[in-house]
Amino acid sequence: MTNERMILVTGATGTVGAHLVGRLLADGHRVRALTRAPERADLPEAVEVVRGDLADVDGLDGVFDGVDAAHLITFDGSAFGPLTTGAEIVALAEKAGVRRMTVLKGDLEPSPLETAIDASGLERVFLAPVEFMANTLDWVAGIRDEGVVREGFPDVPSALVHEADIAAVAAVGLTGPEHGRTHWITGPEALTPRERVRIAADVLGRELELVELSRDEVVAGWRGSGFTEEDVEFFLRMRTEPPEAGYRVLPTVAEVTGVPARTFASWVREHAALF
Repeated sequence: MTNERMILVTGATGTVGAHLVGRLLADGHRVRALTRAPERADLPEAVEVVRGDLADVDGLDGVFDGVDAAHLITFDGSAFGPLTTGAEIVALAEKAGVRRMTVLKGDLEPSPLETAIDASGLERVFLAPVEFMANTLDWVAGIRDEGVVREGFPDVPSALVHEADIAAVAAVGLTGPEHGRTHWITGPEALTPRERVRIAADVLGRELELVELSRDEVVAGWRGSGFTEEDVEFFLRMRTEPPEAGYRVLPTVAEVTGVPARTFASWVREHAALF
């Protein structure tokens, strides 16, 4: 039996959103998914898929109708920058009768969307995860084709978190009794790239070589991928002077969901076929 009200998930085809959609459906909720390309969404049949973009408020007419709670992201998926339409999004949601929002933070500083939500009458839960384990997908080609991982700054630790655990915390935020909180979300251990390569080798049963990239090589790669100088400066700061929040393990996942956070080894096992 499903619940009467609808939950809206934006970023529904992303690494967190896809897990969140599945979690909400399994718990018996009705789900509406917002995506810029419904024809490529590949979501379960039970999901109501609608076309829209949080950066284009004019195209969101009716998206919040009948929605009780909504999960939002803070960045423009097409421009790869922070959303600037926060106030307009919140106004539409409030007008439609949305009661609560969870927001996946994309930066340490509050986004315009978070600021607008805090100034509104909406209940809210902010989600602040550290590095996603899904970033390891960047290693797929090197491991599959050569048994090699090329990484810079291989001894910088990160308490990287499984994207399904972020989704699990989001699901509680959308449907549980508590609100008004900001959840910093980590995995169960702080690992360096060097340690992650060792774990991946153990799980995959293969010898893997870590090739350390120089600082200049790493920066050139970021620039070649189209990142701005501001992005490059931020990435370098995170690698050379990482904030404690990035590697300090927290019990958030277990405390919020009642289930321990997933390990990096479990993530590799789940994705072993790709490697």
